[in-house]
Amino acid sequence: MKMYLSSYHLGNNPEKLKELVNKENAKAAIILNAADNSDDERRASYVASQIEELATLGIDSEELDLRNYFNRNQELKAKLSNYDLVWVVGGNSFLLLRAMKQSGFYKLIVPLVKNDTIVYAGFSAGAVVATPTLHGIELVDDKDTTPEGYSKEVVWAGLNLVGKSIVPHYKSNHPESEAVDEVVKYFLENGMDYWTLSDGQALIVQDTTSTLVS
Repeated sequence: MKMYLSSYHLGNNPEKLKELVNKENAKAAIILNAADNSDDERRASYVASQIEELATLGIDSEELDLRNYFNRNQELKAKLSNYDLVWVVGGNSFLLLRAMKQSGFYKLIVPLVKNDTIVYAGFSAGAVVATPTLHGIELVDDKDTTPEGYSKEVVWAGLNLVGKSIVPHYKSNHPESEAVDEVVKYFLENGMDYWTLSDGQALIVQDTTSTLVS
């Protein structure tokens, strides 16, 4: 299992992500559904910026819009076989998890990551959904955000690829940094294990080893 979970974008050590992928002509799927509540122009700009960022690492990428696979799980399964990496970007964690659930990505990605078929990487919401639960994250992300086509059901259980919760943007120059202090307080009050990630930091997971890099 190989994962690169960043607080913000590629962080200060993007070469570590390239090392995890460790393949010439690697192909990445960019999952941007955490931003499905944005307007089309802003969303397109976001996609373009992520393609450009991954290109600096020599990784070719394209968007994989999970909305195109709602209730089409087998087609998504076939599509995922084309990729070496999924890059799951920030936005609303609850919206992202809804998209993962409705498309079947939620169940499909776990064995692919655990079997070293795909590297899972992402930042902010993309890191948060890899954890056991989104409880506490409602203090910073609106859990009821439901654009057209989305179920109103709140999905609380994360992918459970890592065993602790993650707090991105901790003590950082980010608009959400003040709110994430409340998330930390929630975790402490409820006896939950967690990692804090400041912008620039990333959690690297290889098999059973987790390493925080700054």
